Amino acid sequence: MRGQGSTGRVRAVCGRAGWAVADATVVARRYLAHLVRKPDEIVGTLMIPVLAVLLFGFVFGEAMGAAMGVDGDDYRDFLMPGLFALTMAFGIGNTTIAVVTDVGRGVVDRFRTLPMAPSALLAGRGMADVVAALVDLAVLVGMGLLIGWRWHLGVGPALAALVLLLWLRAAFTWIGIYLGLVVRGPEAAMKLFALVFPLAMVAETFVPARMVPVWVAPVAEWNPLSATVLACRELFGNTTVVGEGWVAQNAVLMAVVWPLVLLVVFVPLSVARYRRLSR
Repeated sequence: MRGQGSTGRVRAVCGRAGWAVADATVVARRYLAHLVRKPDEIVGTLMIPVLAVLLFGFVFGEAMGAAMGVDGDDYRDFLMPGLFALTMAFGIGNTTIAVVTDVGRGVVDRFRTLPMAPSALLAGRGMADVVAALVDLAVLVGMGLLIGWRWHLGVGPALAALVLLLWLRAAFTWIGIYLGLVVRGPEAAMKLFALVFPLAMVAETFVPARMVPVWVAPVAEWNPLSATVLACRELFGNTTVVGEGWVAQNAVLMAVVWPLVLLVVFVPLSVARYRRLSR
């Protein structure tokens, strides 16, 4: 009898988990359908990285490369992994604005009245954003190939680098979800998005950490974005300029650990905030 009771509980838990996944998938499809109807959101996310490719790759690339002791082509190899990660970071803004808009329009309240898993709305938002990020990466990889960027260590390591980028985006999505549940409106969300720029600039995105002021270098080295950038350069084989410091020597490990830490922090915060919305 005890065995049957345990089996029943396991089946119930599995059933609830399957129900939650199915509901989250439906919510994700809703968000993606809206995104297809509003491609300007994808264009807006890609605009800054695309302009950065043109400006830093061709206008300032020779000067930046000379400062680092490499030529323009090598600098573009160095640059592209940084721009891939930069795009993942800028996705925080889209997530925050989308969530705060849904809250303001009562969409979240309507979902809460439906017979669906309580976690489905937030999880579905996260799933949809990761899928959208995959589209962003595909566009940027294609653009990188057009300007001469290449990966040099085979398909397997390159795919691993893309997985790490999406893993980072998943973590940043939950930061955006939490901020979207906290701020009062889209205007406030836009102002918060300005905080992403220091995160993106004080990192290994455009120049190595050793080239920034000494008092900023530790911040750049331990920036979660830097770990993913350095790991991607290692996996793509874009190591014309080798990073220094402990994080650079353990970049792949830290590219896994940092997003995990962010998820451990922001998933519970988002769920707790979501539960308090109607109180």
